[in-house]
Amino acid sequence: MPLVLAMGLAACGLQAAADAADNGRAGASKSTPEMTDNNNTASTDAIVEVKTTMGDFTVLLYGDTPRHRDNFLKLVREGYYDGTLFHRVINEFMVQAGDPDSRNAQPGQMLGAGGPDYKIDAEIVYPKHFHKRGALAAARQGDQVNPARQSSGSQFYVVTGKKLSEGEVAQMEQYMQQSARQSIFNRKVQEHRGDIIALQQNADHAGLDSLQKKLVAETEAEAAANPARLTPEQREAYTTVGGAPHLDGQYTVFGEVIKGMNVVDSIEKVPTGPADRPREDVRIISMKVVD
Repeated sequence: MPLVLAMGLAACGLQAAADAADNGRAGASKSTPEMTDNNNTASTDAIVEVKTTMGDFTVLLYGDTPRHRDNFLKLVREGYYDGTLFHRVINEFMVQAGDPDSRNAQPGQMLGAGGPDYKIDAEIVYPKHFHKRGALAAARQGDQVNPARQSSGSQFYVVTGKKLSEGEVAQMEQYMQQSARQSIFNRKVQEHRGDIIALQQNADHAGLDSLQKKLVAETEAEAAANPARLTPEQREAYTTVGGAPHLDGQYTVFGEVIKGMNVVDSIEKVPTGPADRPREDVRIISMKVVD
């Protein structure tokens, strides 16, 4: 499929592409206040024990994602997560929690929109941190309304995923390459937004077509110079223990489960109803920072 069709780059669509990101920026929530955990430096990992109604597991928080680490530790110490539910569970994918509205939710109540009045600026340390089985990552709104990929102030998920065959790995790399091309193109559209507006206002269709061809050519050249590939560590993890590679580079991975992954597996497999909510509540009883 030609790049122009795969990306939906009809000349009249250049303006819409430029506007979409502006709309996302206009609706963005404020970022989390600056915070420093007195017991951690910017490079220090931290450990948190999670007690649930289905058993306990332990997570390691990465020191090189300090905003997410410190925010998580702050919420744990405040008891913010105590009594909340795993409100979204998908077999062979992930379990999600952290919505404060879930604490006293009624059966069948839609969940997933709750949280504090701030978001956390993205700390996507990729490819060092990726969506392997057991990865702890921050939930967020989609790119259309959240182009900066800011994380929810409280909601998180733990990846369960599934193993990939070599053929699936090859397909995933093709997907990564197309996604990379799309991201490059979107960035270039934003860089030329003023030109696009002027051409649209002048009804200069030939100029729009010429600009489109120019941006597509630049996109192809940049993508070819920096091909998207799985690292050896990713390939090893995804073919042996599994994960969710289609999320890589798009969400902040800020930790991993280091003990009790069998408990997460049990949560992952509970029967669910509408919106992937467990039919019987699975609740976080408490969390504790391990000193």
